[in-house]
Amino acid sequence: MDPLGARSQFVEVQNLPTWDQPQGVQDEVDRKKRLTEEDDQLANQLNSLESPFPFRQDINSKIVLFNGDVALLNCTAIVNTSNETLTDKNPVSDSIHRYAGPELRDELLKLKGCRTGEAKMTEGFNLAARFIIHTVGPKYKAKYRTAAESSLYSCYRNVMQLSKEHAMASVGLCVVSTVKRAYPLEDATHIALRTVRRFLENHGENIETVVFAVSDVEEPVYRKLMPLYYPCSIKEEKISLPFLPADIGNAEGEPVVPERQIRIAEKPGNLEDSDLGLVGSHAFARMEGDVDKQRKLILQGQMSEAAQHKQHQRNYNRWLCRARAEDLSDIAALKALYQTGVDLCGRTVMVVVGRNIPVTIIDMEKALLYFIHVMDHITVKEYVMVYFHTLTAEHNHLDTDFLKKLYDIVDAKFKKNLRAFYFVHPTFRTKVSTWFFTTFSVSGLKEKVHHIENLQQLFTCILPEEIDIPPFVLEYDTRVKSFNPVYETGLI
Repeated sequence: MDPLGARSQFVEVQNLPTWDQPQGVQDEVDRKKRLTEEDDQLANQLNSLESPFPFRQDINSKIVLFNGDVALLNCTAIVNTSNETLTDKNPVSDSIHRYAGPELRDELLKLKGCRTGEAKMTEGFNLAARFIIHTVGPKYKAKYRTAAESSLYSCYRNVMQLSKEHAMASVGLCVVSTVKRAYPLEDATHIALRTVRRFLENHGENIETVVFAVSDVEEPVYRKLMPLYYPCSIKEEKISLPFLPADIGNAEGEPVVPERQIRIAEKPGNLEDSDLGLVGSHAFARMEGDVDKQRKLILQGQMSEAAQHKQHQRNYNRWLCRARAEDLSDIAALKALYQTGVDLCGRTVMVVVGRNIPVTIIDMEKALLYFIHVMDHITVKEYVMVYFHTLTAEHNHLDTDFLKKLYDIVDAKFKKNLRAFYFVHPTFRTKVSTWFFTTFSVSGLKEKVHHIENLQQLFTCILPEEIDIPPFVLEYDTRVKSFNPVYETGLI
């Protein structure tokens, strides 16, 4: 204890409110406001769904969100974020060194650095915390996003693992992804929250408190995202479900890298488990039950319109539940479906890139799940779809049976709120196929489909700055324009 009483500035962790308690009057007001403003109908629709991060009182009681200096926390260990040589100059590290004293710098020299994603431990010296866990976050570059995600996960995971191995009762986590390393704050927060949540679920029986120490800039992002991973009630769990990202990691919260996934079939020598043995009874076919029997009942007048709607809604909810819970990171990595800006009427624009869909080698059931996952909250309002058929090869063509199944499964709001479907760079064959599909297979879609021969036509509906167009589409359109003098008129 410092004789001048300096230790009084340290913060006792046990005196901080945990996440299951209101952290002040305004926090309680904001939480109630967020819940009461949600659409009751949406909450009712989600009642039958299961969240991958269900409400857990026991976990929430271990979580603290603290706006302040991590160096001041009186807990078993605090976390320091640094660089590979453990000499980084950032607000968190500077504060820890200031309070710990010069002995910390000498101790760090003995560690001989730390690799990105790893964690090493020293004494706390003059800190209230007994230990300091040092970790190195990744430098973020968009084209190396997957590697950055894996490294950041490793930081938090290794910190928590050290806490468990040394039987620590409490640990104070700083925000590892510093501004200097350019990691997008919201993306980094998702990884931090879900990694800690999964660790507490699987290995955290002896950890009593985990403190997320944040700054004024970081706190709003944490408050916004924490209900997704630490819902404070069953209602909040259900309402948060549609806002979870597509990639929620594996059972440990680790990002799944598609290139590293190996699919191994059970009993590969057994014909019953092969594709031939499962024709008509595999998971994709089973999800809807026997469609022919359902239609037969409808034709015979044995199923009322209300019963049909209820049956369809129940079936869609099963799909949505799976979409929220399943790992779809390999489908997300294809960049075949994404949200961009708005059209001239202010409606959300969703883009599909045909060339990015390797139909013959991906799991099309997972593709359907991913579509539902991404689109469910978009379709509550009016929206438009832009499909780039540009340079789409035979192995990228979506089968009409798949499209029909998709159209039959999706919720009514998908069809009602779709205002336009722009089919960009169609071929004669696709025009014919689209006509047959919208005329004989589905109803109410034909008048919404617009064939767009060139980007100039598309820009009359959606401004160029409002749509993210793949580079190869721009190159193709420019090349076609240079070879066709009537391009500008849209007559080709």
